[in-house]
Amino acid sequence: MDRRVVVTGIGMVTPLGIGKEAFGAALLRAETAVREIEGFPTGNLPSHLGAELRAFEPREFISLKNLRKMDRLSAMVTASARMALDEAKIRIDEGNRDRIGIVMGTAFGNSELKVNSARTLFTEGPGMVNPIHMPNTVMNAPAGHASIELGFRGVNTTINHLAVSAETAIAYGAMEIRRGAADVILAGGADILSPFFYETLTRFKALSPTDAGPEGARPFDIARNGPVMGEGSGIVCLEASDLALERGAAPYAEIIGWGLGSSPSPPTGWPDGPRGFVLALERAMRMAGVSPQEIDCIQAEGNGGCRLDGLEAAAYQQVFGAAGARPLITSLKGATGEIFASGGIRAAALALSLREGIVPPTAGLSAPLCSLPFVIGKEVRSPLQLGLLSGISFGGTYACLVMKRP
Repeated sequence: MDRRVVVTGIGMVTPLGIGKEAFGAALLRAETAVREIEGFPTGNLPSHLGAELRAFEPREFISLKNLRKMDRLSAMVTASARMALDEAKIRIDEGNRDRIGIVMGTAFGNSELKVNSARTLFTEGPGMVNPIHMPNTVMNAPAGHASIELGFRGVNTTINHLAVSAETAIAYGAMEIRRGAADVILAGGADILSPFFYETLTRFKALSPTDAGPEGARPFDIARNGPVMGEGSGIVCLEASDLALERGAAPYAEIIGWGLGSSPSPPTGWPDGPRGFVLALERAMRMAGVSPQEIDCIQAEGNGGCRLDGLEAAAYQQVFGAAGARPLITSLKGATGEIFASGGIRAAALALSLREGIVPPTAGLSAPLCSLPFVIGKEVRSPLQLGLLSGISFGGTYACLVMKRP
């Protein structure tokens, strides 16, 4: 249980860019992938914006034989997993494939395929449902496809923990390495932007504009009026530190602590106060053995939600403000939209920040809701040692991780 866990590779398929270079450059320029949706009609809905994946070519990462059997979500995950392994310079062979695994998080899975299959079943009958599609309707299809394409045989687990699925997956993957069940775990999360969930969320008034004001993605802004939906996949390659050191790898960051929490709240709503999230923050820092004053930056959950952003800001004021700490706070959801299992993408962004000493700005934020040290307008360059990844889900579920510059 005393093995240390480091991040040695990053793989991302996002609307802001494919791979860490394109993604990181766009994030530092405060660009946004949020624009009018083109993939399906939204004319009868109150919301029209989204962050769609537009420039992804899965054939660049996946063999045609396996790609034919994959759904869109599985292709995104498999491509991200290959990128993370390639960047970590890990070559899978008979000597290591049993010790390499995957732990993926997804909030909704391939909702588009499920809805289309159900529509065919009820309108045309069971005989018209494509049998090749059915295995892809289960939540663990992306992790399964990734293991088949890449050829590893270790831990293979899928976490379905709503909007903290990816953060929980990374903590679970780190725990598997710490206890000796694996040497390498590909961990992260992915979700797609589907017509069914988009319409469902707009009718629940869960997407911008939820109230008065123009539609838009504005994390932590006083003019925020709901999140904008996005899609994408992010995976970090977790590796036992001793093995990474042996082969001369240059880690991005070390995972040194995590904490979970919850609050009584409606299944699609938010609690009255930040107590559950405060507990998750405190547990993560306690496991890491660090104080609030030592945290240099926070990759926040903030997505422009009226209740969510207020709850998160209140927790930071309670935990960090009371201790006189001023960690730099940023959110990337003004750039990528709300990708529900976004923790893999955000963990990759935090790992990049720690290694490069750069905290990117929060796109869409101009008038902060409070006096916390949000990064606005342009990046902040600073020698960073410790970073916090915050995960908050509707229903009152929380998962936080502490990462350290190696």
